[in-house]
Amino acid sequence: MQTEWIYGLIGGGIIGLAGAVYLLINGRIMGASGIIGGLIDGSAKGDQASERLFFLIGLFMVPAIIAIVFGAPETHLTSNLWAIVAAGLLVGVGTRFANGCTSGHGVCGISRLSLRGIVATVFYIMAGGLSVIVFKHTLGWI
Repeated sequence: MQTEWIYGLIGGGIIGLAGAVYLLINGRIMGASGIIGGLIDGSAKGDQASERLFFLIGLFMVPAIIAIVFGAPETHLTSNLWAIVAAGLLVGVGTRFANGCTSGHGVCGISRLSLRGIVATVFYIMAGGLSVIVFKHTLGWI
């Protein structure tokens, strides 16, 4: 019996809970690209910068700790380093064009019934599907 789907269910629940807590405590949307962007461009000052830094530390450390304790699930990530780098750059550019990322628009925007979040989510899901068709099935790069 396959049970890998449970990781996505648990992860999605944790992301949703984190988004709700972040909004309730800080009064701001939990958008990872905005949090990172504020640290990079220097717009986050003082307490806000440390809050963002702690958020990012948790974002990376919690999955690492869970993987150490419970074992990391098998992934099907490509071994093509250039494809990974290109994908990361395209995601970064896309979040700048969309003024947000999957956590800001998809998780927090849709849950607040934000038209902007819903539209952005529809477009990035379509772009992701098109990317798979082109880069995997047509070009065979991934």
